[in-house]
Amino acid sequence: MAIEQRLRELDARHRDLDLIIEHEAKRPAVDPARLTAMKRQKLKLKEQIEVIRQSLSH
Repeated sequence: MAIEQRLRELDARHRDLDLIIEHEAKRPAVDPARLTAMKRQKLKLKEQIEVIRQSLSH
């Protein structure tokens, strides 16, 4: 069950980060470096989620 809990946590963090990125991108004085760092973090979360989902499907 710990794997499913971890997957839920990663999904929640991914969704939250997506909302933060959307909000940040709409700001008039957006920091491109910060935005890029958040997008990279979101991608890493997505990759972790996919690895877990693949391990659960086998």
